[in-house]
Amino acid sequence: MSAASASYGYTNERERTLITPEGISVPIVVASRGSRVGALILDFVLLYVGLFLLALLLGWMFSGLFDEIAGAAEEQISGAGEFLYIVFILIVFLARYGYFLSFELGPRGATWGKRATGIRVAARDGGRLTAEAVLARNLLRDIELFMPLVFLVFAPTGEMGNAGLAGLAWFMVFMAVPFFNKDALRAGDVIAGTWVVEAPRTKLAEALSTQGAASGESTLTGARYEFGDEELSVYGEHELQTLERVLRDNHDEAISAVHTTICNKIGWDPGAGDERAFLEAFYSQLRARLEGDMRFGKRKQNKFDES
Repeated sequence: MSAASASYGYTNERERTLITPEGISVPIVVASRGSRVGALILDFVLLYVGLFLLALLLGWMFSGLFDEIAGAAEEQISGAGEFLYIVFILIVFLARYGYFLSFELGPRGATWGKRATGIRVAARDGGRLTAEAVLARNLLRDIELFMPLVFLVFAPTGEMGNAGLAGLAWFMVFMAVPFFNKDALRAGDVIAGTWVVEAPRTKLAEALSTQGAASGESTLTGARYEFGDEELSVYGEHELQTLERVLRDNHDEAISAVHTTICNKIGWDPGAGDERAFLEAFYSQLRARLEGDMRFGKRKQNKFDES
C-alpha cells in the first residue's frame, strides 16, 4: 500500500490513490477478481442468450434456409443459404465486440455485467478512457481467455501433438496474469493502460441536492458562490464525475486539493475554510450547465473537448 493511501486512513489492501491529470488525489478501490469473473459471466450469459433468441427468430423467418445449412455438411448449399450464414456470423462477431466496446466507451465505463457487480473500467493515469484503450483490452481477451480454453479442450486429446501442449502452456501464462499482480490486471489492461475499479451505487451527500448548494450559498459562512459560463466552460463530464467522487468520499485532503486546483483554473481566490461549500456550488452549477447543453444536443466530454 502506498504512503498516499495510508494518509487517507486506508485499511483495505485493494484501496489505491489515483492521481488525475489535474494533480488531484482520488481514492479508489480496485475491483476484486471474483467480481470481475462474475461480471464477465453475466455479460456472456446476456450476450449469448440474446444471440440465441436472434437465431430462433431468424430460424422462424428463414426456416427452410436454416434446415438447408444444417443438413449441408457434405453438400453445396444455395447462394441464399450461404449469404444468411455469413450474415449470422457477422452479427455474432459484431455483437461480441460491439457489446463491450459500446458500453465501456459510455459515460459509466461499464457493461451490464459490470454495473450489476458494481465495477467499471478506468484509465490508470486518471485521464479519459480512450477508444484505443478499450479496443486493445477487448481484443486481447481472445488471447487471454478463448485461446487457452480451445487448447484445454483439444490438447489433452493428443490431436494437436506436442505443439498443442506447448501452446496450452503459453496461453495459460496469459490467463494467469491477473493472479500475479496486486491490481488484478489482465494482459489487456497492462497493454491498454486500464484497470477495473469499484463503482458502488451510492448517492451524493444530501447537501448536494439542497437549494443552498444549487444556489451557491454556503450554510457555514453565508457566502454565495455563483459561476459564469466562462468559469463553468473549463470542465466537462469527466471532471464532473471526478468532482462527484471527491465530494462523495469526503476526504479533507482531496477536497482541499480539488478546491485549490479549480480556483487556480478559473482565477478565483475565495480563501480557506469553506472549501466544501465552494465545491458543492461549483458541482451543482456545472452539472446544471452540462445537462442544459445536452438537451440542445451539445455535449462536452472533458476539458479538452471544444464542441
